[in-house]
Amino acid sequence: MSIPSFSTASIKTSDGVTLRYISAGPANGPTLLFIPGWAQTAIQWHKQISFFSNDFRVLAIDHRGQGDSEQATGGYRISRLAADLNDVITQLDLKDAVLVGHSMGCSVLWALWNTYTASRSRIAKLVLVDQTPVMIGNPAWEDGLAQSLGAVFSPTAAYEVAAGLIAPDGVAVATGLVKTLFSPRLSEADFAWTMQQVTKMDTKNASTLFVNHAGQDWRDVLSTITVPTLVIGGELSLFFKSIEWTAKQIPGAKSKIFGKDEGGSHFMFWENDEGFNEALAGFLKD
Repeated sequence: MSIPSFSTASIKTSDGVTLRYISAGPANGPTLLFIPGWAQTAIQWHKQISFFSNDFRVLAIDHRGQGDSEQATGGYRISRLAADLNDVITQLDLKDAVLVGHSMGCSVLWALWNTYTASRSRIAKLVLVDQTPVMIGNPAWEDGLAQSLGAVFSPTAAYEVAAGLIAPDGVAVATGLVKTLFSPRLSEADFAWTMQQVTKMDTKNASTLFVNHAGQDWRDVLSTITVPTLVIGGELSLFFKSIEWTAKQIPGAKSKIFGKDEGGSHFMFWENDEGFNEALAGFLKD
């Protein structure tokens, strides 16, 4: 697999952690910032970085402990990742930025929006890629509610995944989990490269972050979003049933679902980059 080479730089977070980010495109162009999901990396957006860097200043970050960012000793929770993202936005003095979050990256965006209200004025648009606002179903809920919200984990199942990640075969557990997020048509080479990215994160830190991420409930934040928003999902994704519901909670939001025959997995931006880039480009022009 041929991976393009991009410029990289770093910032230091408010608690002293070095975060690496990719930078491409004209420095004075409109800003497009990609935020990866749990145990994912900035370079996994390379198909989008290459496509949009002719017209945009394209940035993609590595969360702490992921990719090429510092393996911090702590801070593996959504609230800290949102603080890190806010550090990126403010230190780079981003304005009128379009923020694109995938999976856990959506939760980081929701935390940013909810907590760092002064930075809302720096955001022009949001793109939320395949994430339910609530991952763990409450056993006390009425029948069918968890499924309709895409709350695919029970409390027990979420903690079992976390425990598996720190077991001696933790990498195998991570591999099995990530495998479910792609369609069967993904090549072995692509999956192997993906796992190279995933395993850059220490499994203990990955376990801690997984539990914190899974335990959040962002439903009350959705209605407060006041910028144009696109919600993207895939028919093959575990979170498929939550996509339209999520879009309806955000005032004026649009949605785009990639079907089974369109590479509509959790990673549709990888499996159908042409379709994903087209959808994103259309939203950017609106």
